[in-house]
Amino acid sequence: MNPEHLSLLVSRTMSYGKYKGRLLADLPGHYLGWFAREGFPKGELGSLIALMYELDHNDLRSLLDPLRSH
Repeated sequence: MNPEHLSLLVSRTMSYGKYKGRLLADLPGHYLGWFAREGFPKGELGSLIALMYELDHNDLRSLLDPLRSH
């Protein structure tokens, strides 16, 4: 797990779809699960969504808390 990728989860937003504009770290679990079933987008966005899915699926979202801006 690359720490830089974790930082991107709390700074990058979803670029399209129902959750456009929402931080990747804040995407709901059911949406992440949909990508896991249907396929992740290509490129960096897909890699980040896949990482977020793994964090959500393994109940590790709290790892992102220290990275969030207050």
